[in-house]
Amino acid sequence: MKTAYSPLTPKIAVAICLLMASCHSKKKEESGQKEDKPAIVDVVVAYPESISNILEANGSIVANEYVELHPEVSGRLTYLNVPEGATIAQGTVIAKIFDGDLQAQLNKSKVLLELAQKTEQRLGKLLAINGVNQADYDLALNQVNSLKADIAYTQTLIDKTVLKAPFTGVMGLRKVSPGAYITPLTLIASIQQVSVLKVDFTLPEEYSGSIRKGSVVEVEVDGAVKTRCKATVVAVEPQINLTTRNLQVRALLSKCNANPGTFVKVYVNNGSGKNSIMIPTNAIIPDDKNKKLVVIKNGQATFKDVETGIRNEEYVEIKSGISTGDTVVVGGVLFARPGKPVKIRKVERSDK
Repeated sequence: MKTAYSPLTPKIAVAICLLMASCHSKKKEESGQKEDKPAIVDVVVAYPESISNILEANGSIVANEYVELHPEVSGRLTYLNVPEGATIAQGTVIAKIFDGDLQAQLNKSKVLLELAQKTEQRLGKLLAINGVNQADYDLALNQVNSLKADIAYTQTLIDKTVLKAPFTGVMGLRKVSPGAYITPLTLIASIQQVSVLKVDFTLPEEYSGSIRKGSVVEVEVDGAVKTRCKATVVAVEPQINLTTRNLQVRALLSKCNANPGTFVKVYVNNGSGKNSIMIPTNAIIPDDKNKKLVVIKNGQATFKDVETGIRNEEYVEIKSGISTGDTVVVGGVLFARPGKPVKIRKVERSDK
């Protein structure tokens, strides 16, 4: 006698297999969750410390006065006096352009003026006795005034052919030679007043209240032998640069041996020292809007938004977001996950 098999038996077998596979998968997931190892991190315990409130800015040395010497008119250079690297006094003639045509025009106008003045004087005597009408005398007087104006104009053009030192200073390198044809675009040389030096530097707009006229700053000349000099702020640009959002400041240097154009570091005292929590900069996690720190609470990682302040090469000030005694992750930050357990490998104080 043959045994009869139900047509549903294969389907039931498949269902049983799927159920067993599902249970096995869940056991693996539960086992994997139990085996989820905590992230190993290094931490510091946040404690406030006294920090230096000195701002560091980049600047440049500039001469007290600086001018590029250009002629006012075009012409041939007939005289050139540019003692390169030497000091010349204010008013010294530096260059002269050919003015023969202007001198001839001036002499001609002077001769015509002399004749017009004699005519005006004769007509004035005749007018007094009604010998001529008023219109004839007015015409002669107008001719005299017109020639005087021509002479003044020609003399001004002649004055423009002479280039003089605008102030006492050191001459730069000569750019032209005698006999050259020059125009107002031609650079003859430069002159700088280096007996007094200034430094121009910029500060972020957030520190605009830290600097004012009369403030004293320290300037470090970045040379082979770094030296520091004192400088007194003489002016602050009232308009903040719209591109860089920086404030431009100018200070007057005292007893500083440097050349104009030298790069310098400027140190500005931002007020008395204060106590703040300083955290290594590599512990900060930036995102689109905020900056975050990983803080350990009850053995788990918690991400907190923080506000930063003064920053130096290694540390950054935390103005808000964490409190004294908080445990902040500074090593292994990338392995920490929100709400996940962590294992502390090394502990230090932030003020050490």
